[in-house]
Formats: sequence, structure tokens, C-alpha cells
Amino acid sequence: MPTVLRTVRHRRKPGDRLSYSGVFDAKMPTSCRRPAQDRPFRTWEGTETRMSDLPPRDKKGRFTTRGGVAAVATASIVAVGSVSAGGGTAASLDSAASQALKGKTSGKKSAQKGRQSEAWQRLGWRQLKKTAKRELKCGPHSFGEVQRFFLRHPCVDLDRMFVTVDDGSGNKLAVSVAWVKMPKASEAADLKRLVDKDGTGNVSLLGEGQHGERFTGEDYDSRLDRKLVVIAESARVAGRPSEATLETAVEIAVEFPAP
Repeated sequence: MPTVLRTVRHRRKPGDRLSYSGVFDAKMPTSCRRPAQDRPFRTWEGTETRMSDLPPRDKKGRFTTRGGVAAVATASIVAVGSVSAGGGTAASLDSAASQALKGKTSGKKSAQKGRQSEAWQRLGWRQLKKTAKRELKCGPHSFGEVQRFFLRHPCVDLDRMFVTVDDGSGNKLAVSVAWVKMPKASEAADLKRLVDKDGTGNVSLLGEGQHGERFTGEDYDSRLDRKLVVIAESARVAGRPSEATLETAVEIAVEFPAP
């Protein structure tokens, strides 16, 4: 029986049986019969392959560079190129998302300080027109269950504002904000719970003729600050602003402090 030199490498993974590959340094008799070409064997990485998938050997038993190896090398290069191209696209998308998030965060900070024009500019938008009005009673300027709530719990005062902004992409949108001040923090909390429910009415917002004609409640946000309830809605004026743009508008507007 002929003798073949083999080396053995040992590496044990948790839960994996020790397997061998390579050539022994020590001389030991082994069979010269080639294994069945379609017999699978398991590698250390836990993947299976077949002897027929390997490239051919030369007379000394070494793998040649023809066929399989060349194909594998080509596939590897293509795969690496694809990952690089995809990675660049993903990086661009991540960068754009990061910039949008950064603009919204800084816009909210400006809004909380009462810097309204600056808040829109942080998003790359421009404020076009602004109208504000103050009322001493909320009942006459509300509807639905919200109006009945004000009959039982009169507000202290009501401030309303209407602005139009340009989003920098040729689209215009309207944003209306109402600040309702209640005598007690508990009443303000009850009011917010009521207006946040669908079909319960709302404060009549500036900038709309009939209730729900322009501001339908689809793009809506509210905020509670002790005795103060802030309500904001947005709507399209011109162009085709995206839903994300309309939602961002109310997220910024609801942060404005009361006049």
C-alpha cells in the first residue's frame, strides 16, 4: 500500500465535532482510492460541498487554476464589486436620512424658542404668510363634543395662528395652530384626550371656511404643557407635498410656545 504525506489542522467549535482536513506531517498509510465524486463532506464553516465542485488536480495531486478556481475568483470579484456599489448607494441614503433628521431636530429646538421663521429655515423651507388672532372664549370657536366640553369647562383664552410655507420643492402647505389655556391642568389633560379622538370635534382652526373643509385631521399633532393644550394641523395648498412633509410641518408647529 503506498504512503501519502498529510497534514492535520485541529480547530474545535462549541457544539461541533472535531474534523480534519489537509495533510499529515507524519507518514501513515492511507488508501489511494479516490472518494466518490458526488459524496458530500462538511467544512469547518458548516457548509457542504462535493468533490465534483472542486477544480481538477495535476499529476502531483495539486489543484490547478483551470475551471472552478477561475470561476470562483471571477464570482468573488463580481460579488465584491456589487457590495461596494450597493454600499455606496446605502451610504448616500443614510446620509440623506441623517440630514433630514438633523434638520427636524434643530427645527424643533428653534420652534421651542419661539423662532418660527428660523424653525422652517432649518428644514430648508420658507414662511410666506402669517395670521394670528386671540379670543377670550373657546365655545363659539369650536364644534362637536369639544364645544360641549367648553360649555362645562370654559377656557381662559384661545390663541390661533395660520401660516403658509414653501417646502423648497415647489410645494406650498398651510399650517394652523391653536393654543388653548385651561383653568386647571386636569381640565387641560381631559381636553387633550378628547381632541385626540376621531370624530369628537375640535377647536375651529384659522385658515378654513367650514369645519374639516381644509384641515381634515389626517395630519395632526397635539401637545400638553400643564394648563396649555397645543393643537396643530397641516394641509396642502399647492403642488404635491409628501405625507412626510405634512407630518413634519405639524411636528414643528406643535412645539411653538403660546404667543
